[in-house]
Amino acid sequence: MTKDLSPPATPPTYSPVPYRLNVDSSSLCPSHSEQDQLSHLKTSFHLLTDLQKQYFLYEIINSCDNSQLTFLNSLIAPRLKVDFLKELPPEIALHILSYLDLPSSLARANSVSKYWHALLRDENLWRGLCKSHHYHAPPVTLSYRDFFKRKYSIACAWNGGGKVTTVDGGFSHGLVTSLQFDEKYTVVGCDNHRIEVFDTNSGKKIKTLEGHEGGVWALQFIGGTEADPERILLSGGCDRDVRVWDLNRGKLRHVLRGHTSTVRCLKIRDKRIAITGSRDTTLRVWDIKRGVLLHVLLGHQASVRCVDIHEDMAVSGSYDSTARIWDLKTGQCKHVLIGHVSQIYTIVTNGRIIATGSMDAHIRIWSVETGECLSTLHGHTSLVGQLQLSGTTLVSGGADGCLRVWDTETFQCIQQFSAHDNSITCLQFDDQHILSAANDGKVKLWDIKRGRLLRNFTQPSKIVWKIQFNDTKAVVLMQRQRSDTSIEEGKTVMEIHDFDLSSSSSTTTLDDTL
Repeated sequence: MTKDLSPPATPPTYSPVPYRLNVDSSSLCPSHSEQDQLSHLKTSFHLLTDLQKQYFLYEIINSCDNSQLTFLNSLIAPRLKVDFLKELPPEIALHILSYLDLPSSLARANSVSKYWHALLRDENLWRGLCKSHHYHAPPVTLSYRDFFKRKYSIACAWNGGGKVTTVDGGFSHGLVTSLQFDEKYTVVGCDNHRIEVFDTNSGKKIKTLEGHEGGVWALQFIGGTEADPERILLSGGCDRDVRVWDLNRGKLRHVLRGHTSTVRCLKIRDKRIAITGSRDTTLRVWDIKRGVLLHVLLGHQASVRCVDIHEDMAVSGSYDSTARIWDLKTGQCKHVLIGHVSQIYTIVTNGRIIATGSMDAHIRIWSVETGECLSTLHGHTSLVGQLQLSGTTLVSGGADGCLRVWDTETFQCIQQFSAHDNSITCLQFDDQHILSAANDGKVKLWDIKRGRLLRNFTQPSKIVWKIQFNDTKAVVLMQRQRSDTSIEEGKTVMEIHDFDLSSSSSTTTLDDTL
């Protein structure tokens, strides 16, 4: 990466003190005749070559007694301790320090002297460090220095383990089917007809949303930002109904009826438009603000298993082995994607391409514009049930226990992990990590760039239901064996992992002096 060579906008003001020999010269003053001899000796010394000077000094030092060597040391030692950065203009000193891109090196440099400590408070230095570590611009409330410390602390906590809050109450019997969280709420859908809502920070149960008469199989909420604090939750399940909730108030807004079988998948585009897919082979487009049906999407010949949405386009995958591209404005099918020879279990799109994963063990990449198959990705040996697409990176998880990372521009597999001993049931990735869970009861954290295991994320469980993470937190829902071994059925446990430890005085990952 090219360094930013520009000096600080306003160079800091420092006053380096030049070195002075701290010796009383009057006590050393020789006579005039001795001065003439020494002057002649100095002139002769300067005429020597470097090698001859070194030999001369070697002979002189070997001729000295202990008192003379002690005196010589008192002259040399202070010269060797001169701070070279003090001898340079501040702009040059800062440019030299900018090459220290490891936080541990900066922490050691910070403790060298008060002058280095003052230099290391320069914002341009930390701006460059944020850039080299791919940390985006800080919020207005934080300096680049404090922002880097916080981001680096979070990265260290991800790799080493953060603060874990365990919630082992608040769930009734049954399996967990769906999960979503933000900084305030964690929402869990269950097959016992209930939606449980927890406080993400404390783990305390806030409310239970009741009304569904069958298991809840899909949910999603949007909103909850500073500019838009209202949260709209959409849920669907075995009772064939789709419910629209005001999540902040815990109130039901609309019941959307029309599907004639289980609602298996759904996606919200914004606070007005959402799409649902059902085992009745149809998809439905809803105005969730008004609570009315806009379009019924017909064409699939079997259960609709998965759906994704991008602006005015939706894509769906079905057990009929086909995928379809839909225009949300008109409700028309734009393309039918034919190529898989078995059921499609997962579909994702970025608006330019579509990726589908199937029981036939293949991943297919499709063009949104033409609907043609651009590539078939081989490698998995059984069902590909998990896909995530971000930018040009696609990550897949299969029933073969393998994770694969693909470049969607070259269609090449760039990383492969023999991740689990059983089917991968959940995965999520970002620029740094992949978090995966499987039927072996394990959750693992991987380095996506280096292609290696970072750590086991949790203690092994009986079943991992769902996982999800953001920059600073991760939520894991699992079933653990009860302490009373006479009861065969396990209990549902939720772990909330918090990696933002900047407010904790007991945990330090970057030298506090920075």
